Amino acid sequence: MSTEHFDVVVVGAGISGIGAGYFLQRDCPNKSYVILENRADMGGTWDLFRYPGIRSDSDMFTLGYSFKPWTEEKAIADGPSIRKYVHETAAQYGIDKHVRYKHRVVGASWSSADQLWTVSVEHDGVPKRITCNFFHICAGYYNYEEGYLPQWQGVDSFKGQIIHPQHWPEDLDYSGKRVVVIGSGATAVTLVPSMVDKAAHVTMLQRTPTYMVSMPAQDALANWGRKNLPRQFAYDLTRFRKILFQQIFFRLARNRPAKTRERLLGLIREQLGPDYDMETHFTPPYNPWEQRLCLVPDNDMFLAIKSGKASVATDHIERFTDKGLKLKSGKELEADIIITATGLNLRMLGGAEISVDGKKVEIGKSYTYKGAMLSDVPNLAFVFGYTNASWTLRADLINEYVCRLINYLDLYKLASATPRVGEGPREEKPFADFSSGYFARAEHLLPKQMTKAPWKQNQSYVHDMMDLRFGGLEDGVLEFKKAEAPRAQPATTREAIAAE
Repeated sequence: MSTEHFDVVVVGAGISGIGAGYFLQRDCPNKSYVILENRADMGGTWDLFRYPGIRSDSDMFTLGYSFKPWTEEKAIADGPSIRKYVHETAAQYGIDKHVRYKHRVVGASWSSADQLWTVSVEHDGVPKRITCNFFHICAGYYNYEEGYLPQWQGVDSFKGQIIHPQHWPEDLDYSGKRVVVIGSGATAVTLVPSMVDKAAHVTMLQRTPTYMVSMPAQDALANWGRKNLPRQFAYDLTRFRKILFQQIFFRLARNRPAKTRERLLGLIREQLGPDYDMETHFTPPYNPWEQRLCLVPDNDMFLAIKSGKASVATDHIERFTDKGLKLKSGKELEADIIITATGLNLRMLGGAEISVDGKKVEIGKSYTYKGAMLSDVPNLAFVFGYTNASWTLRADLINEYVCRLINYLDLYKLASATPRVGEGPREEKPFADFSSGYFARAEHLLPKQMTKAPWKQNQSYVHDMMDLRFGGLEDGVLEFKKAEAPRAQPATTREAIAAE
């Protein structure tokens, strides 16, 4: 089996991986790199999900890249527009020439003797091998092949269609159909108002309510700035404003949960009226931001409910029946189509098996360093965005940090950088301070964090910016090793890739 070599291997051609390509080209222009994408096209989440109304659950001024202004009218953008934005970015900077599709990363092993990663890849069922000095995983955090599906009784008895949003059929006709959407997260809140135009009725069936907040789909101030100010300046200004609002709102919600709760529910009550049963359907049993808030652009969810075309049922499923669902309260929901918007199956590092010097890395027993590397694993970084803000804010910072680290290794003729926990007491915490079901189900698969830096995830863009962009790399925790032998020379250079 032949072996190719690159300075950097990036896994995933979604919004994080394309961003990684940009920063590598900007900050490490002499480094060769390749982006390995399991799917047949770039875009990640925005290429996979094709259900009605698929859209961002945060504004595009922060979900977009820092280096490429978002220029569409809508700040809350639909999936096709975001997919187009990712494609435009890749083409504009020549990143698309570095992407290899249908390349699934099976595993990767680090050799301290060779000071290299060996990445095992499958391309159309054919095994391939690629070596690299630095391994950067931008594959997101969930299983693209399979969403989460609870085990309900009587599923086979239902005579209608059952659909998971992760596998939406292109030819689905729901005109005049009774639709039940199981779930109360971002996917359900997107689907319900998007389907009422054709469906006879859409019911969102939830076990517990979720906090929702309405925002205009268009930002009038941002649109004014784009028309009257220099494009990048206007974008940076709006981005700063959005980041500031996100951080202030999150801190306020955590520090004054009762007041925040009262305000959020009050805004919904203004939309649905004083007679609506807010206590049952829109009052969660937890504090704001213990789980992610659901964004409702232009009040579309509430308008759908007020029109009578949509409704909310808060109950538990006892079993599926031939006509729909029997609930534990004794009620029955009849349906022609049932959509299981029941969440994701989380996985780390794209599902690849990682080993160091022949020993498998048990990710669930590792610690996360700066939220970007793993304890005792050399020259490996991964992107995991914020749970309280836009994913790309943190992705950009981590991608910049990786480039800083690579350049530092070169400057001092070092071979590797490895986070070491050291001796002493360890106060462990789950990877994410979040009570959402998909995090709880996967807690054993996720690395742990601690209560003190650099093993703590701050969920603060300002703190991370100071640390990842400007903080010193020599912190007494990151262990550096000098190169004991000449590094392998890249067999594939940037110019060679561009010529392919």
